[in-house]
Amino acid sequence: MAKITGISCIRTRKNGTWTIVKVQTDQDGLYGIGSASDVYNPEAVVQVIEQLLAPLLIGKDAANIEDLWQTMYMSGYWRNGAILHTAIGGIDMALWDIKGKEAGLPIYQLLGGASRAAVACYGHAGGSDISELKEDVQRYMEEGYSVIRVQMGGYGGGGFIDAGKANLPERPWTSGPVFDEHAYLNAIPAMFEQLRLTFGMDIQFTHDVHEHLSPIHAIQLAKRVEPYGLFFLEDALAPEQIGWYRQLRQQSATPQAVGELFVNPQEWTELVKERLIDFIRVRVSKAGGISACRKIAALCEAFGVRTAWQEGGENDPVNQAAAVHLDMAIWNFGIQEVNHFQPEELDAFEGHVVRKGGYLYPSNKPGLGIELDELKAQLLVGEDWKRSAYHNPYQLDRKADGTLVRP
Repeated sequence: MAKITGISCIRTRKNGTWTIVKVQTDQDGLYGIGSASDVYNPEAVVQVIEQLLAPLLIGKDAANIEDLWQTMYMSGYWRNGAILHTAIGGIDMALWDIKGKEAGLPIYQLLGGASRAAVACYGHAGGSDISELKEDVQRYMEEGYSVIRVQMGGYGGGGFIDAGKANLPERPWTSGPVFDEHAYLNAIPAMFEQLRLTFGMDIQFTHDVHEHLSPIHAIQLAKRVEPYGLFFLEDALAPEQIGWYRQLRQQSATPQAVGELFVNPQEWTELVKERLIDFIRVRVSKAGGISACRKIAALCEAFGVRTAWQEGGENDPVNQAAAVHLDMAIWNFGIQEVNHFQPEELDAFEGHVVRKGGYLYPSNKPGLGIELDELKAQLLVGEDWKRSAYHNPYQLDRKADGTLVRP
């Protein structure tokens, strides 16, 4: 059996935001790759992999994925944090990649085989006003999407008021646009009314609240958009307020999707068991990889909840491939968020997932089906990128009085 001989991290993309894990073995040419990307804390993840997990796993049998996962999970005593789980997730994907290569099968075949011909995905339409948004929706429809996420600009779009028009206090804490919940509550139902008048009820829409609302306003929004038949409303509530999903479910039949900020099983378990949500949206790497997410999917299947694994604009082709392999195999798949990459980025990941119309197709090569060209990956990194100077905190919004808005 193959023994682990080394684990390394490869930083790539122009801004250095992608971290690809490479797990090497003592078998000639046999290695696996995984995604451990974290756009806000990349170096912290690298340190966990290189200082804690790699020395722990070197010399171990690469085939014992479950035992190695549990070993990593408890290796730092404290657990269920985003940084540790991202590190575990990257190594876990690489171990599954190795197992697939040893078996000569794509990972979805190891998970029980295909449950569908291809993986349905949704596009991301946006616009600064309703006219631009309609144009973008039309474009995605022409490309073959049957489900489209619609946003009035960025997250919270429709709820921002220019500083010059807002009622700011003396010595305001921000000079940019401020977020107003009432403006958002009025803008989003109006947006959906216009979209339905133009496109009818056949096309399916999602919308991402991105946790910008207080709980009672989230409930009001879910009720107000109910007549427009959303595929789902995403992240209506922040993780700190998930207890409100009980009241939200009692008040509205709008399907709920949540979980892109979840890393702890206690965050999603009760929501699933009580049937308070309709889609689980954890990111595969953030939840701990393929091993963790197939268990999440099994739990969700028992309670009628479907998957909608989160991607995000900063994610990489390896995490996308891991998500699609899960999508192919699990019965209770719902929809997959799609990510778009530059041609030169895809060129470094031979065998990457391919999108045709509104569907994603994994490579049928063994494992994840992706081969990383390390030289091309290195060349992607911008000349001005410095690992030691990387600093990219999440950009936060504020209300008129200066209060921070939780994402």
